[in-house]
Amino acid sequence: MAGVSSSMKLGNLAFKSMGLARMAPVSAKLHTSSPVAADRITCTLIPGDGVGPEIMDSAQEVLKQMGVPIDFEEIYFSEVNHGASRSLDDVLDSVRKNKVCLKGVINVPEASFTGELMGLNTAFKKNLDLFANVVKVRSLPGVKSRHANIDTVIIREQTEGEYSAIEHESVKGVVECLKVVTAEKSYRIAKFAFDYATRHGRKKVTAVHKANIMKLGDGLFLKCCGEVAKLYPNIEFESMIVDNTTMQLVSKPQQFDVMVMPNLYGNIIDNLGVGLVGGAGLVAGASYSADLAVFEPGAKHTFDQAAGKGVANPTAALLASAKMLQHVGLDVEGKKLKKAVEKVIKNQKVRTRDLGGYATTRQFTQAVVEALR
Repeated sequence: MAGVSSSMKLGNLAFKSMGLARMAPVSAKLHTSSPVAADRITCTLIPGDGVGPEIMDSAQEVLKQMGVPIDFEEIYFSEVNHGASRSLDDVLDSVRKNKVCLKGVINVPEASFTGELMGLNTAFKKNLDLFANVVKVRSLPGVKSRHANIDTVIIREQTEGEYSAIEHESVKGVVECLKVVTAEKSYRIAKFAFDYATRHGRKKVTAVHKANIMKLGDGLFLKCCGEVAKLYPNIEFESMIVDNTTMQLVSKPQQFDVMVMPNLYGNIIDNLGVGLVGGAGLVAGASYSADLAVFEPGAKHTFDQAAGKGVANPTAALLASAKMLQHVGLDVEGKKLKKAVEKVIKNQKVRTRDLGGYATTRQFTQAVVEALR
């Protein structure tokens, strides 16, 4: 990813997929020329829950038809299907070895049935120190939405805050939950955001917070962002309270460029932003540590009610795959895949149900393969 600072260089990544419903080949193999075609790249693939295995099968099929030198190491990981899930240690070992991962969304239960306060998905991110989650929300030609010309990058710190899983019942009926904010991680995510803005020609960074209420915790986050901003005089800096941010997003989202925020606000703003441009099936995201990258859908929805029906929109998984290709040095192939997906959406001839059509996941996949030609 071009937007990561030199102190956060990301290694080459790759992974293997695990699908519950295999997809038959959709067409003859498409040959592409790659600058590193002689080198095979191994990538961890975590299919996820709900429609995850189906859309990840779509991504694998398209990459196979493109002939890219990617091999997937497939490993199933779930918090709701323990019998089929591999252990957290197995998953961490695979991602650390391969340095790159393509991941579906993991279903997170609303209550702990194991006695563990920290869920597997949060533990996955914390153990790999995937501190920066990046979701680019932009309007796509061919998708009808209330607003047009949205082009915003949401950057979320995702290793602390309310997700620290420090809770206890101090007396019967009284639960205390601790939110952890550190200067070290606040500075780190702020620097990541300003580096991203600089590398991608962005003009403004907005820090989202609730420092008017959480004066120490969010106050520290805001202070760190302000200090980092002084090191980037060419980037405009502003701060905005999170509740006002949500109103501004649904009223005039075009005002935002790069946004940086703590963990919980990022999860909420990600989903709000994705909804503004057409829904969870359309937007890709990525999470970064200093030397790892995990590519995944931008909105954390498993769409359980559609699982196994073959109707899910695989766009988010395909765009995440395009980002992955660019990350491992297959820039031409990544851009080509992204362009093909956008072409299918713009033409509006093959539309999945979330876009107002009746196309199946497989039919959309076929259309992308044909567009790649």
